[in-house]
Amino acid sequence: MAESIILPKLGNTVESAIILAWHVEIGDSITAGDLLCEIETDKATLEVESSATGTLLARLVDVGEEAPVLSDLAVVGEAGEPLDDWRSFQPAQKSPANTLPVPVDSPPPPVVESETRQKISPRARNLAQRKRLDTSDVSGSGPEGRIIERDIEAALKNRPSVSPVAQAMLDSGDYTLGEATPGRVKKADLLPVAESRAVAEIPLRGTRKTIATRMLHSLQSTAQLTMHANADATALKAFRARLKNSPESLGLRGVGINELLLFAAARTLPQFPNINALFENDTIYQHAAVHLAQAVDTERGLLAPVLRDADQLPLRKLAEDAQQLAEACRAGKILPDQLHGGTFTVSNLGSLGIESFTPLLNPPQVALLGLGAMQLKPIEGEGEVAFVPHISLSLTINHQVVDGAPAARFLRALCRNIADIDLLALG
Repeated sequence: MAESIILPKLGNTVESAIILAWHVEIGDSITAGDLLCEIETDKATLEVESSATGTLLARLVDVGEEAPVLSDLAVVGEAGEPLDDWRSFQPAQKSPANTLPVPVDSPPPPVVESETRQKISPRARNLAQRKRLDTSDVSGSGPEGRIIERDIEAALKNRPSVSPVAQAMLDSGDYTLGEATPGRVKKADLLPVAESRAVAEIPLRGTRKTIATRMLHSLQSTAQLTMHANADATALKAFRARLKNSPESLGLRGVGINELLLFAAARTLPQFPNINALFENDTIYQHAAVHLAQAVDTERGLLAPVLRDADQLPLRKLAEDAQQLAEACRAGKILPDQLHGGTFTVSNLGSLGIESFTPLLNPPQVALLGLGAMQLKPIEGEGEVAFVPHISLSLTINHQVVDGAPAARFLRALCRNIADIDLLALG
């Protein structure tokens, strides 16, 4: 008997998701636990596994369309099983109980795969993707002209080989293959892409739409003021070098400058509850616990995973968690609930050479710290000038609820903790 596969609940804050790609074609066999499709929420890219075993009879949501959580995505059953009962599919009316829709009176036309959609088996598709092979010109030898794995293998044998340099140039998008060249494709066979390239139209949706909305709301709903300071980074550099050369058994070799700065911020914030706070509905919520969000650059946009109770984490644990969350963001595996609940955010652009910048608040948070590049700063002492490494700090506050003097005191305390980072780590 046919049964539906629903879009599972994806955390407390996610109401819908966009279908990015289907990994199973209509008519393919599928087993419970197999990858069915990829979806995108407002923050993360996730995979949905099949909850049923059988033949994929229908896909109820097309690529690019949005589906609410707990609504039907696909139908699995026995090959050839009639699908009349599914023609009244209405995502907004689907109940969490995953019951069948009411049948319609008149039978609809049979479900067929779109003529414009290329028929290709999952194994063949995966091989083509791994080998970066365009399948538009590949002829299928499987049932009903479906492309199967041996068709991809044959196409790969006939494809000219590409030198590593030429492949890197093609991957950059700045070059294209010239006239057909027998044998190995080399650098000389490539042509620069013309400046008059076609304009790409990218709908604003998913993560990018969420970022756009939140950034506009940030500036429209808060009174933002940014203050700048510099912290002596002498001890920071020395301590990082010691950790890098520490015994492997301590597990501290991977702790970098960024993690040390996150640690310093997490240990400083408890002294300043007016900075570690949220402002919503004309009410200030000062938090005793530091739930530290770190801005992470990804291909899909800026994400800010949250380190829960960061002020209670020892250096090794904080560094491990921060790195794991950042990697999950870049891999598109971050969970929606891991992106919510932050009380303070740190954004680090120092690795990109930015000296200082004006970070935008992440409402309802009332403060955000920007970290810039490390630079030598002339410091006068004992009759001579010495050049000492410093790291720039930029603190943006919501001036509606945070005054300048308390914010300046937080920056001063943070600068001291960074200057004494080795002692702070022992505390």
